[in-house]
Amino acid sequence: MSSTLILLFSLFLLAFPSTSSRPHHHHHNSPPLNPSSSTASQIRLACNATRYPDQCLSSLSQPGLVPPDPTPPQIIHSAISVSFKNLETAQSKLKSILDASVGNLNRTNAANTCLELLSYSKRRTLSADHALTRGRIKDARAWMSAALVYQYDTWSALKYVNDTTQVGETMSFLDGGLLHVTSNALGMMVSYDNFGDKLASWTPPRTERDGFWEKTGPGMGSDPGTLGFPSGLKKDVTVCKTGKCRYKTVQEAVNAAPDNNGVRKFVIKISEGVYEETVRVPFEKKNVVFIGDGVGKTVITGSLNARMPGMSTFKSATVGVMGDGFMARDITFQNEAGPEGHQAVAFRSDSDFSLLENCEFLGNQDTLYAHGLRQFYKKCRIQGNIDFIFGNSASVFQDCEILIAPRQVNPEKGEKNAVTAHGRIDPTQSTGFVFVNCLINGTEEYMKLYKANPKVHINFLGRPWKEFSRTVFIGSNMEALISPDGWSPWGGDFALETLYYGESKNTGLGSDRSRRVSWSSEIPEEHVHAYSVANFIQADEWALMSG
Repeated sequence: MSSTLILLFSLFLLAFPSTSSRPHHHHHNSPPLNPSSSTASQIRLACNATRYPDQCLSSLSQPGLVPPDPTPPQIIHSAISVSFKNLETAQSKLKSILDASVGNLNRTNAANTCLELLSYSKRRTLSADHALTRGRIKDARAWMSAALVYQYDTWSALKYVNDTTQVGETMSFLDGGLLHVTSNALGMMVSYDNFGDKLASWTPPRTERDGFWEKTGPGMGSDPGTLGFPSGLKKDVTVCKTGKCRYKTVQEAVNAAPDNNGVRKFVIKISEGVYEETVRVPFEKKNVVFIGDGVGKTVITGSLNARMPGMSTFKSATVGVMGDGFMARDITFQNEAGPEGHQAVAFRSDSDFSLLENCEFLGNQDTLYAHGLRQFYKKCRIQGNIDFIFGNSASVFQDCEILIAPRQVNPEKGEKNAVTAHGRIDPTQSTGFVFVNCLINGTEEYMKLYKANPKVHINFLGRPWKEFSRTVFIGSNMEALISPDGWSPWGGDFALETLYYGESKNTGLGSDRSRRVSWSSEIPEEHVHAYSVANFIQADEWALMSG
C-alpha cells in the first residue's frame, strides 16, 4: 500500500471511527506467496468470484499484500487496496495529461473533469473499505459500485480527446488496469454477501438473466407506507424571490450549509417563485433538504445543454447533487433547453440515501440523470422523451407519474422515444431502475398527437445504454402508447444477451407481454420482492418517515 493510501485511510478512520471491528491493515512483512500454500489456494478460490480471475490472481500474489491464512474479508480488503493503488496511478497519469495540454481547451477541460471524477472514486473506495471492516456489506457494494461508475466515466471522457499517445495509453490503463481490478473487488463482495465465508461456494458474477437471484430479506421488507419524507422538519434558512428573507438564491442557501454535517439535516425552505439558476450541492454538503411550496409553485429552472460549447450532459444539470442524504419535497426541477437542445438535464444526483417526494422533473432528452448510488423517488412526476430517466444508480420510483412529451419542432411527423436508459457497465454493480405502482403515459399534448396517428409515435419502456442495463416495472399502469415490443435495442444486438428487463403484474393496454421482445423477462413471482425498497436500496434503514 502506498504511503498516500495509508495516510488517507488513517484520516478516514479518524473521521469515521469503527466501534465494531479493528481497522484493516496490510501485512507488508509477510513472506512471498508459495503457489502451493493455503494462502495461494484461498486467493485462487476468491478470484473465482471475479470477471478477470487471472488478473485477480496475479495482482493479489504480490509479496506481503495478503496476510497468511487470510479471511475472506481480508482478501477483499487486499483487492480494494490494489484498486486504490491503480486509482492513484490513474490520477498521476491524468495530471500529466493536464500539464501537457496547455493551450488545448478541450483536453484541459476533459483532464480536469477526469481528475474530479477520480477524486469521487477515491472517496467512495475508502468508504467501501471502511464499510467492509464494519460488516456493512450492502454499503460497501454500493460505494464500490459508485467508484466503478466514476472510473468508467473517466475513461469515457477521454474518448473525445484521444488525440495523443499519452491519452491513448492512459485510456488503456484505465480499462485494463483500473476498471478490471475494481470489478474484481466488487465480484468478491457479491459472493461474500451471498455465500459468506465459504470460498469454495464463490462463483463468477451472474445476473437475473443467468437465473441468479441474490439473497434477500423476507417478503417486501418494510411497509412501503412507512417510508418517505420525514415529518416534523424545521427550516434552518429560507430562500425567497420577494419579501424578507436572508437568501435570494438557492445556491446561497446551499453554501450556508455546514460541511460534513453528520446526521443532522440542514433544511432549506424555498418559497414560491421561479429561480433561474444553476444549483450545485457539493460532496461535502451532506443531508441538505429542499422544501418548496408545491409543484409548479417553487420552480428551479435552467437551460444548459450539451449543444453549448464546452458543455457536457453531466454539467448541463439545472440542479446537481453530490452530497449524501439529499432530500427534496414539493419542488419543480426544470431544464428549458427544449427538444433542439439535445441532452439537457433538469436534475442530476450522485447522492446516496437520497429521497425526493412529490417533486416534478421537466425536460426533454435526459431529464433525470440518476447517475449513481441509492435513490428513492416517491409520488413524483417525470416528463421527457428520449432516455429521459437515465444513469447507473440503484433507484426506486414508487407511485410516480412518467409522462412522454412531444420532442421536435414538427412532432406530427412521429418519433421513437424511450423512457429509460440504464447504464450498468458491470454485472457486479448493485444498480438498476425499479418502477413500482407507477403510471406510464403521455402528456395531454402528446396524447393528442399519438391518437391522431399512433403508427408514427412509438414509445418504449427502455433501451440498454450500457452492457448490463437493468430495469424492471412492477404493478404499474402502462397506457396504450407503449409499443407491444416493450423495449428497444440500443443498436444491433448490443447488450441483448446481458441486460435484464423485467416486468411483473403490470396493467393497461401497453402491458401485454404476448408480443414483447424475446430478450425481456417476466419476473418470477418468488423473486419480485428482490426489488422492494428495502431489499434493493435498503431504504428501510434510511427513509423512515419517522426519521
